[in-house]
Amino acid sequence: MLKTRVITAIVLLAVLLPILFLLPPIYIGVFFLLAVSAAAWEWSRLLNPQAGRAAWLYAVFCLAIILFLLAMQNVAWQFALLLLAVIFWFFLAPFILAKGMSVSLQKLRPFYIVLGFILLPATWFALVYLRELGLVFLLSTMALVWVADIGAYFVGKAIGKRKLAAQISPGKSIEGAIGGLLLCYGYALLCVFYLPFESTIFGAWAIRFGWVPMFVMVTVLTAFSIFGDLFESQLKRMAGVKDSSHLLPGHGGVLDRVDALIPTMPIAALLAGLV
Repeated sequence: MLKTRVITAIVLLAVLLPILFLLPPIYIGVFFLLAVSAAAWEWSRLLNPQAGRAAWLYAVFCLAIILFLLAMQNVAWQFALLLLAVIFWFFLAPFILAKGMSVSLQKLRPFYIVLGFILLPATWFALVYLRELGLVFLLSTMALVWVADIGAYFVGKAIGKRKLAAQISPGKSIEGAIGGLLLCYGYALLCVFYLPFESTIFGAWAIRFGWVPMFVMVTVLTAFSIFGDLFESQLKRMAGVKDSSHLLPGHGGVLDRVDALIPTMPIAALLAGLV
C-alpha cells in the first residue's frame, strides 16, 4: 500500500509541478477543472452508487455550471456562488455534523445533489481567484490545510485521547485538532516573517488588520479544514464506503484528497478579497 501511495504521489507531482511553475496560469485552471469534475463524479456515486451514468451526467453538469459562469463574465454571480458555499459551511454544516450518523442519506439525497453543484464549482472559482493573486498566495493558503492535517495526525497519534467526532471519524481527536491549530499558527508566523507581506493571506491580514485578527483568521480556516474532512467522512459513512473512489491508487479518490480544501478555499477567497 505504501509503495502504491508513493508512486501515485510521484506521478501527480510530475504532472502538477510543471503546470504550476512552467506553464501559464490557464493550465492550472484546467487542472483544477479536471479535479473538480472528478470530485463531482465521486460525489454523485456516493449519493447513488448504482447510477453509474448519472454520475457522469452530474460531473458534466457541474462542469457546465463553471463554464457558464465563466462565459457570463459576471463577477457578481461568481461572488454569489462563493457566498452561498460559505453560508452553508458556517450555518448549516455544523448542524449536519452535530447529528453524527443519525442523518438519513435517502431523505437528504436531493439536498446533497444541489449542494454539490454549489460547493464544487465554488471551490474551483476560489482556487482560480487565489491563483490570480499569485502562485505563492495560492500555495501558501493551500499549505495551511496540509499543515493542519499533518499536525493533527502526529499530535493525535502521540497524545490523542478524547474523540473529536467518534461516530463520524473515530481516528480524530481533540488533542490532534489543537495540535494542528498550533502548528498552523507557527506556519502563519513563518509566512509573515519570511515571505513578502502581500504574497500570502497571512501577511496581508497581519498588515491590514493586525496580529489578533490574523490569528483569528487562521483559526477559522483551520477549523473549517477539519469540518471539510469530517463532512466527507460523514457522507462516506452514510454511503457505506471507505473511499470516495479508487481513482488515485493508494490514496482513494479525489474527494478524499481535497475534502478539507472544499470549505477552506471559498472562505479564504472571500477573506483575501477583504484585503
